[in-house]
Amino acid sequence: MELRQLEYFVAVAEEENFTRASERVHVAQSGVSAQIRRLERELGQQLFERTSRAVRMTEVGAAVLPYARAALDAVAGVRAAVDELGGLVRGRVSVGMIVAGSALELPNLLAGFHREFPGIEITVAEGNSDRLLELLAAGELDLAFVGLSTPPPAGIETALLSDEQLAAAVAPGDPLAHRTQISLKALRDRALIALPRGTGMRKALDDGCAAAGFQPRIAFEASDPVMLAEFAARGLGVAILPRSLADARAEQLRAATIISPELRSRLELAWRAAGPAGPAARMLLARARAHPALVPTADPRPESVH
Repeated sequence: MELRQLEYFVAVAEEENFTRASERVHVAQSGVSAQIRRLERELGQQLFERTSRAVRMTEVGAAVLPYARAALDAVAGVRAAVDELGGLVRGRVSVGMIVAGSALELPNLLAGFHREFPGIEITVAEGNSDRLLELLAAGELDLAFVGLSTPPPAGIETALLSDEQLAAAVAPGDPLAHRTQISLKALRDRALIALPRGTGMRKALDDGCAAAGFQPRIAFEASDPVMLAEFAARGLGVAILPRSLADARAEQLRAATIISPELRSRLELAWRAAGPAGPAARMLLARARAHPALVPTADPRPESVH
């Protein structure tokens, strides 16, 4: 008994026609018929009743069918297991990361993954969140670290990594330096320093200003939040930054938490809802979601980001 005989038998049983079955398995009809006859001779029983108009299974054929299907499923399972292991030995993974995302602990994650699976090729692409989400949806990235201020696009799932308030940061001599909180309306006529469009933190700012009834006056843009802080420290305007970044530069900056409306910075790990296509990418996604440095320690807040 050969696997191809079982495959042809199942095809004929399901199609109820030798011609359609032969097209399904991409074998000449005479070849399918010959293999079915060989199987019947080996079993000593007729599996099909053949007429000029139809093909019907015999009682024996109906009894054999579930076992034939199970045998073929088992073989497919063996092949899938081998392919899965091969993917973890020789696979490829593409990861997207927001510009200047060094705080993600991504190098540590990838280093540990590479030590365990040295044969897997890993590529990392930097970009703004909007672009990374486009590449992710198109299947050009397997997972991405992005900033979001709204729910993710359809077909994309995310896990929250960090969530914090945004602040208005200025040089110590700025008129706003004494403030600890500030409304967006108070920044209406100020020169702002912000990330470019396409980033989550910029979208949070633009949406917040729209809700407050004005368009932000952007004087300087930079893709690195650290550069925004440097511009503000030199008196070039008001930098819109995550509160933690502004506080880390307390000697250079004075920061006021933005309220009315509150703006938040949210960083998320994103992947396609259907899951990455390859076993290597699925494994890396699982490791990323479980990595201690990438798991939030506080309850998520509802809005927000870079």
